Amino acid sequence: MPTTATTRRPNAAALGPHERDVLHAVGCGLRDDEIATALAISEEAVAGHVARILGKLGLRDRAAAIVHAFDCGVVSPGCGPRSQAAGPVPRSTAGPAAGPKVQISVLGPLQARWGGRSLDLGHLRQQAVLAALALHAGRTVSQQELLDGVWGSDQPVTNVVPVHIYRLRKTLRIGDSPDSVIEHARCGYRLVPGAVEVDLARMERLVTEAGAAHRAGDPTEAVRLCARALDLFRGELLAGLPGPLAELERLRLAERRIAVTQRKLEWQLRLGRCAEATAELFALAAEHPLNEPVAAMLMRALYRSGRQAEALTVFDRARRRLADDLGVAPSRLLRQTHRLILSGDEVGPGLTAATR
Repeated sequence: MPTTATTRRPNAAALGPHERDVLHAVGCGLRDDEIATALAISEEAVAGHVARILGKLGLRDRAAAIVHAFDCGVVSPGCGPRSQAAGPVPRSTAGPAAGPKVQISVLGPLQARWGGRSLDLGHLRQQAVLAALALHAGRTVSQQELLDGVWGSDQPVTNVVPVHIYRLRKTLRIGDSPDSVIEHARCGYRLVPGAVEVDLARMERLVTEAGAAHRAGDPTEAVRLCARALDLFRGELLAGLPGPLAELERLRLAERRIAVTQRKLEWQLRLGRCAEATAELFALAAEHPLNEPVAAMLMRALYRSGRQAEALTVFDRARRRLADDLGVAPSRLLRQTHRLILSGDEVGPGLTAATR
C-alpha cells in the first residue's frame, strides 16, 4: 500500500532547536536578513540552517518549507514570530515608502509596475491574492479573508496563502532593496503604506476633487477631473481572476464607472456641451440598455440638440426593452422626461441619482 505524504515526510521533531527557530521564522515570511537580525546570527548561518531544514524534511524549496511550517504547527495562521525581535523589520525613511512607488492597477486586468516595467505576478490565484490586498489597501487582510475571497468554498487543504505571499514579496521588491511592499502584520498581510499606489484609490481621489470643484462653482474643472478618473479604467475589470471577491468587485467597479460617467455627462449637459455628451451617451446606452437614468439623459441631450424625434425613439426603445426583458413599465424618471419633451418644456428633471 502506498504511503501518504504525511508518513513519508519527517515532521519538525527531526529538527534541532536552532533549526526549528529558523523554520518558524521562514514560515512567518521573514527574509534571511530579518531572520539573522532576529536570531542574532549571520546570514550565512541562516542559509545553512535553511539548507539543512530542506534536506531533513525532504522539502524541495523555501515555499514548501513555509507550507510545512503551517502544516506541522510550528506557525499558527495569523500569528507572527514568537519573539518581538523576529517581527517585521521597522521601515526607515530610506525604505520603499521613500522611493518610487509600485503602481498596482485593478481597474482592468491586474497589473503591477515599477520603474516603467511590468512585474510578473505569477498564476491567476496568486494574482487574486495581490488583488485582494490592493482592493483593501490601507488595512490588514487576514489569512481567512484571503482564503474566502480567492478560493471561496473550494478552499485548499494546505496553507497556500503564505506561499503566495512569499512569492509576491519576492516579486514586489523595490529594485535591489530587500524590502517588499507586502508586510506581515499580526493579524494578516497588508501593502506597506506609502510604498504602493493603487489606481482605484487614485480614481476615487479624482472623483472627490471633481465634486469639490462642482460645489465651488467650476463645472468645467469638475468635468475634466471626472474624465481623468474614467481614463483609469482600461479593459475588462480584474480579467480572469478567480474567486468570489473578484466577481463581486467586477460588478461593484462596473457600477462605479457608470455612476462617475453619469456625473460627468450631467455636468456636460449643464454646460451646454450637448453634442459632446450625446455621442458618449449613445455608447453608454448601447452598453447598458436597461439603465433608465442613462436613457433619460440621452433623451434630454438629443432634445436640447434639436433632435426631438430621436429623443422620443429612445424612450420607445427603452420601454420595449424593459417590458420584454424585465416585464416592467418605465420608471417615473423616464416617463417624466418623456412628458416634458412632448410638451416642449424639457429643462432637465433634476439631478440623477449619480449626481446627488
